Amino acid sequence: MDRSIFTLASKDGATRARVGRVALPHGEIETPAFMPVGTNATVKAVPPGDLEEIGFGIILANTYHLYLRPGHEVIREAGGLHGFTGWERNFLTDSGGFQIFSLAALRKLSEEGVTFRSHIDGAKKFISPEEAVEAQTAFNSDVQMQLDICTPWGTEEAEARKASDLTTRWAGRAKARWLQKRDEGYRGELFGIVQGNFHKSLRERSAAEISGLELPGIAIGGLSVGEPFEVFSEYLAYTAGFLPEDRPRYLMGIGTPDYILEAVENGIDMFDCVFPTRTARNGLLFTAQGPIAIKKARYERDFGPIDPRCGCRICRGHGRAPGYSRAYLRHLYKCEEMLYATLASYHNLYFLHDLVRGIRESIQRGEFATFKRDFLSSYGLGAD
Repeated sequence: MDRSIFTLASKDGATRARVGRVALPHGEIETPAFMPVGTNATVKAVPPGDLEEIGFGIILANTYHLYLRPGHEVIREAGGLHGFTGWERNFLTDSGGFQIFSLAALRKLSEEGVTFRSHIDGAKKFISPEEAVEAQTAFNSDVQMQLDICTPWGTEEAEARKASDLTTRWAGRAKARWLQKRDEGYRGELFGIVQGNFHKSLRERSAAEISGLELPGIAIGGLSVGEPFEVFSEYLAYTAGFLPEDRPRYLMGIGTPDYILEAVENGIDMFDCVFPTRTARNGLLFTAQGPIAIKKARYERDFGPIDPRCGCRICRGHGRAPGYSRAYLRHLYKCEEMLYATLASYHNLYFLHDLVRGIRESIQRGEFATFKRDFLSSYGLGAD
């Protein structure tokens, strides 16, 4: 690779944890970085201005959903995702492979690509590695992902090998089309995806093959798909050990504090998940002492903030505006008021953004292991 978009700033020393920067078309991002998920080109209930206010420099949108509706040509005409949405910072777009294999009906896999039926109207569709690149180029994605095959937890080795090998071949085809689009003026980056399910020999081979393509970044796919945490941790550590040091490393689909800390400990730079916003809408709010279920009766007359230690404007207020109490948020939730989703989602996203900021600072001090231990000790894992 004749250029690098990743700059290493510091390492923890005792672990693989590291701090760096990723240079992207719509601004540099500091890593480790959590990316909120905006599947349909919107982070549910959270306006772009609020995401910018919290400090996010990159969000994720999904190619499968946007390919089906409104279609990539509509988004191209709008000026790409940035013109379409008003979000002026970076977009990472997933290729849609995971959604095709988890949502779409009547899937048919071939060397050429995937034929499937839309989960919206049943219409027959086809997408190839090249078409995934074309769609994401139309989106003007700052980072686009190759089309891949994500196999479920428990897949036999022979089937996992076929999927992993095909993912590698698709990565090569995606690279060829991406380089063509770069020659035509597209500035976004392409990341390859390591697969291999829960078979170590396949993980090692996939990591070597995808790394060998020398793409700007590399992702670990196929983890956090239903396996126990101990298995996730084992295969994350194993796979991460084969990834190149000079490229950003992206672990797809994780967003709880314990998984984030495990990822960072293993040298992961980027991660995403719907968890903070989805759980917010369903009444689970993050606090430094662990998540709380706001629907519980104990909060009916609790006029304190969600988290006394949180600095977000939902907890602390903003300017002359006061913060919001647990009692009020419970009331909004019980009444199914739309404002609840906005306030709760803002808080949960702020909490994770602040957690990752604290992680970066602890790595720079060489104290990540202590930070992780203290955070998990305070946080716990169950809902109050």
